[in-house]
Amino acid sequence: MNFRQRAFGLVQALAVVLSLAVPLVVAASSADARIGRGVSSGSRGSRTYSAPPSTSTAPSAAQPFNRTSTNPGSSGFGRPGGGFFNRPGSGLFRGLAAGFLGAGLLGMLFGGGLFGGIGGFSSIIGLLLQIAVIVFLVRLAMSWWQRRHEMGTAYAGGPSPLGAQASSRSATGFGLGSGSAPLQILPADYEAFERLLGDTQAAWSNEDVGRLRTLATPEMVSYFSRDLDENRSRNVVNKVSGTRLLQGDLAEAWREGGADYASVAMRYSLIDTTLDRNSGRMVEGSEQPEEVTEVWTFLRPRGGNWILSAIQQTS
Repeated sequence: MNFRQRAFGLVQALAVVLSLAVPLVVAASSADARIGRGVSSGSRGSRTYSAPPSTSTAPSAAQPFNRTSTNPGSSGFGRPGGGFFNRPGSGLFRGLAAGFLGAGLLGMLFGGGLFGGIGGFSSIIGLLLQIAVIVFLVRLAMSWWQRRHEMGTAYAGGPSPLGAQASSRSATGFGLGSGSAPLQILPADYEAFERLLGDTQAAWSNEDVGRLRTLATPEMVSYFSRDLDENRSRNVVNKVSGTRLLQGDLAEAWREGGADYASVAMRYSLIDTTLDRNSGRMVEGSEQPEEVTEVWTFLRPRGGNWILSAIQQTS
């Protein structure tokens, strides 16, 4: 076997590794252990594609949803499930992944791809050019998505005044919220939000899907169930303890159809560990408390109780 053949074989092996590893890297990079996996999931009704206003607790913009069942312009009560490829522009991302990873990288195994008629070192150059094209188009698509998201945020309006939140705090650790909110949020509501923060984390740790169904929307429960199934497939269990609210304030509250919504920024501490299901040995996480800042959106059907509708990460 001459040097050219060995080099081409190396490139083929690299193509296989890349085609198998890329999806895993994408999946693992956005994953976390605690409830919600550290990604933005759920729905905020008709405001799903508008970022909630920043607050003193979460001055950075909340991230767009990675997992949502709400289509642009819908009321937020779509089918459960969703995911990254259900967001606007998903067809472009799906086309890039399938077209270039499939036809480009895997095509190298058969001497195909964009440069199928050229052999030896030219194939190496062809592979590099294909990777460059992928990077360019992905960046172009991400830039397009960011511009679209910023336009939606601009039309959603600016942040509401937070003076009342900064000057007066309830016993729960939440600010009392803005007096200009279309929907009035009372101290009892903030107490309910804090209880939901702890109760959902506890139900998640106990893998109690039945309890989660009483605390969150069917959409959120579908994501939690999927994440718990993934933990079982890995033979691990995630345990969250010591959840404590450190600071929280209201981003916005509104009434939509037959339901009330409230998006609340929360900074809280917790101990997040992942244990081997059989031995109980810690395989991920730490016994030391860590701090997390997220924006949680709660939904209350008219005459009902508040339940969790969305969790968004902050930049």
